[in-house]
Amino acid sequence: MKAIISMLVLGLMVALALPALAQDAPEALYKAKCQACHGPEGKGTVAGIKMGAKDFRSPEIQKLTETEMFTSVKNGKGKMTKFDGKLTDDQIKSLVKFVHNFK
Repeated sequence: MKAIISMLVLGLMVALALPALAQDAPEALYKAKCQACHGPEGKGTVAGIKMGAKDFRSPEIQKLTETEMFTSVKNGKGKMTKFDGKLTDDQIKSLVKFVHNFK
């Protein structure tokens, strides 16, 4: 009986932790924090409407180093809001790597 209760408690703990882990996944972070302006494909358009955001697929953005992109996300740049205090450094780093895949 103790083994069953232990397994149920462990299962509950894992189930409660999964949403927090999923929020750190780069795809989930992008969808929650970036997609509204940069669009689902990183084009800077949402439903065909130009949002004024940078196209992540452009050579201009793709040539940026991860450090340059990290700094832009953390501190903001131009029209982009800063995410310092809204995202951890590790979350920003994972987003930068994710965005570099929009080639």
